[in-house]
Amino acid sequence: MQGVRQVQVIAHRGASGYLPEHTLEAKAMAYAMGADYLEQDVVLTQDDVAVVMHDIHLDTISDVATKFPGRNREDGRYYAIDFTFNEIQQLQASERFNAKTGEAYYPKRFPVRSGNFKIPSLAEELELIQGLNKSTGKNVGIYPELKHPKFHHSEGKDLAKVVLDTLAKFGYTKKSDPCFVQCFEEAETKRLKAEFNCKLKTVQLLSNKDWMSQSKLKDERNRQLKEIATYAEGIGPVVDSVFRKDPMGGPPIPTELTVNAHQHGLVVHPWTYRIDSVAKNFDTFEQMHEATVLAGIDAIFSDFPDKSVELLKVSTKS
Repeated sequence: MQGVRQVQVIAHRGASGYLPEHTLEAKAMAYAMGADYLEQDVVLTQDDVAVVMHDIHLDTISDVATKFPGRNREDGRYYAIDFTFNEIQQLQASERFNAKTGEAYYPKRFPVRSGNFKIPSLAEELELIQGLNKSTGKNVGIYPELKHPKFHHSEGKDLAKVVLDTLAKFGYTKKSDPCFVQCFEEAETKRLKAEFNCKLKTVQLLSNKDWMSQSKLKDERNRQLKEIATYAEGIGPVVDSVFRKDPMGGPPIPTELTVNAHQHGLVVHPWTYRIDSVAKNFDTFEQMHEATVLAGIDAIFSDFPDKSVELLKVSTKS
């Protein structure tokens, strides 16, 4: 019997290991590579258009400093919220680079400042994905993240409302829809259901790399997971908190996090799987996936969705 892939793959910012992150080209490539979900990081423009980009800043992923000199804030950064969508459409999107040095974050990936890529709106991306679902007969899901909602609130904007309204226009309203809404800010993740009565599946992202190795007691960690389960369907921990070093010298072994989360009915979607930045304690990208299958993880965020799809195929007995 042929292998069946049980762990799902979330294309992290699209096929970002091959093409500039969050461009429509990167999403189309990830779709073709067999990803189960495509991720959308979302921020707002000056005129309240939801755009897909990882940060609230434009200067590490575009030529904004060249196209709009002097539009930076006092800290030297160029904020998407200070530009209209029409202005952002004039920018050339790029592989991520250091704004001060101009050097690529991942030197072996797509060349910086090459190609003719754009920063898309959330609506444009959803239109692409739904179009591909129709033409292929697949049902690839979406995975929007609310980026820095607290910052948006300080600027007088409600990111969650705009995103949920946009999702609703494209038919994403129910728990059964192929959509997870994620956020690092606990207050905002809670707000999705408490204030907006959001029926979509939600995921609480966990940013602390040492979440499982802190001095806090196991009971306290379980209490946190129990609380998360009251307002979310899953957690998105950094992969370093899902595995730990084997004291016997073998490959990394799972921490208690996945089992504990499952006990509370939460799915576990760790981030990020990268060939060019293998997680702590692992020797290879392949080893990460072997451990993932054994740990019973539900889905992973990967910059290289084609490789992850292949590595997560496991044999099943007839």
